Amino acid sequence: MSQRLQHLKHLKAVVLDWAGTMVDHGSLAPMGVFVEAFRRFGVEITIDEARGPMGLPKRAHIAALLAQPRIAEAWRQAHGRLPGEAEIDAVYEVFVPMTVEVAAHYADLVPGAAATVRTLRALGLKIGSSTGYTHDIVARILPIAAEQGYAPDCVVCAGDTPDGRPTPLMLYKTLLELAVWPTWACVKVDDTEVGIEEGLNGGAWTVGVAVTGNLTGLSLAAWQALGAAEQAERRARATARLAAVGAHYVVDGVADLLPVIHTIEGRLARGERP
Repeated sequence: MSQRLQHLKHLKAVVLDWAGTMVDHGSLAPMGVFVEAFRRFGVEITIDEARGPMGLPKRAHIAALLAQPRIAEAWRQAHGRLPGEAEIDAVYEVFVPMTVEVAAHYADLVPGAAATVRTLRALGLKIGSSTGYTHDIVARILPIAAEQGYAPDCVVCAGDTPDGRPTPLMLYKTLLELAVWPTWACVKVDDTEVGIEEGLNGGAWTVGVAVTGNLTGLSLAAWQALGAAEQAERRARATARLAAVGAHYVVDGVADLLPVIHTIEGRLARGERP
């Protein structure tokens, strides 16, 4: 085995988000469902509004949308009262089955995802995963991802912990299931700001995903159709947002993760910590 593929001595695990990081280039699946779910209650929201709280558990995501003044006022106009907990629950009960139905149509791995995971395993790293999706939704994605060569060692979903992102509880549960410690021996990879905050709050290294994820919000075909100048502008905008919340590194997608992994391993060897 080459030197490059010898087991790493310091890093132990990588924890990967799902939509926008490993599957669903552009994190498109939830967006249309959020818009349609609100429409069923007579409230119009935009794709940009729907993307704002991305990365939160989905009930918390809906709560964050309903807390926005414009959306809250639109709800009041439609229903005669401002939204509260009952209204959050009502939208959530519509959202989940709708997302279960569409999730399988957005389960293609992003380019390079399977090959990257194979190399990470060859380096001796465990592969964890966490998501704002519920288990019902992920159950539709897992077999399709496995057929494409990606099956993580564990999956932690919204509702598995008392609170979700940006708290580190989902990260902690993932590391517990992987039997990995300390947290600085882990790298958290995510395309959302709250996902990066989750890793930071847990004491892990963090890598933001700029191009394949929510902050760029384009399918692979739509991204490839852009000119180089517009690609550069969108990449820079997403990178700046991930860096602003403290991401240690930012890459276009998981296909670019391996050099960062080796850089972090080198920093750990020198005694550095996140």
